[in-house]
Amino acid sequence: MSFSKGNGTEELLEWYRDNARDLPWRRPGVTGWQILMSEVMLQQTPVSRVAPIWEQWVARWPVPSAMAGSSQGEVLRAWGKLGYPRRALRLHECARVLAADFDDVVPSDVDALLTLPGVGAYTARAVACFCYGARVPVVDTNVRRVVARAVHGLVDAGNPSTTRDLADVEALLPTDTARAATMSAALMELGAVICTARSADCARCPLPDCAWVDAGKPPSTAAPKKVQKFEGTDRQVRGKLLDVLRAASAAVERARLDIVWSHDPAQRDRALDSLLVDGLIEQTEDGLFALAGEGAQPSLPRNSSTATR
Repeated sequence: MSFSKGNGTEELLEWYRDNARDLPWRRPGVTGWQILMSEVMLQQTPVSRVAPIWEQWVARWPVPSAMAGSSQGEVLRAWGKLGYPRRALRLHECARVLAADFDDVVPSDVDALLTLPGVGAYTARAVACFCYGARVPVVDTNVRRVVARAVHGLVDAGNPSTTRDLADVEALLPTDTARAATMSAALMELGAVICTARSADCARCPLPDCAWVDAGKPPSTAAPKKVQKFEGTDRQVRGKLLDVLRAASAAVERARLDIVWSHDPAQRDRALDSLLVDGLIEQTEDGLFALAGEGAQPSLPRNSSTATR
């Protein structure tokens, strides 16, 4: 027998009540805006790195209008080392829309959430469920893995399919709305701490039945995933360039950027161009560089020998 609606639900809910991690965005009083910030930050970034930055953001920008009143550069600077900084720009844009069109309140309806800048299907459902207790399937990588193993008997979830994945999770949710919202959180927690990608700690799993265990834990037939390196990539160079601008109090000369990656000028120039295209940085009329929204600020004296090439 596999895990299914009505089979294992009580065990999973009880396990979650007793074992859920004390994450700051799960505490009482957290608003939809603050949950939205956490969900955007948690995309491709571990909880341990997100938690301290999120708490700083909640203190600094407790409501969307507070962030909307800050520049893009301020938000990018506060983003720090979370990675994929375009997420910070999306949050800033979203804050402006929420302040202007939603009276500073994140909507509870999934369709309304989907109209917000940078909010996709997963984030909309996560906010609706984890903040407002909506009975909606919330599917991330962890949930897909739990369903693949416990329901379908597969160690790997395979390629995402929005229709299939949502239907799979919908079928597991209790009818009662409050229990369904807790179930969504419990499925995600199970995949994050017990049924992980690296290993399945079946001895600690609360589910009474699992199709993958019943099948003898068949191994994966998929080709091993390539480990994504960071050293020497354009991502690393982009990060180094952004570090210079985050630390600067005014627009900087090109020479300040050139020295951070002098051994491969072509890669450095490519990374710099991509930051400009992505809107993360801007170039002033006199050829200096600054974080987005900060190019108009008083800049350092320009040295003609370091003009933009």
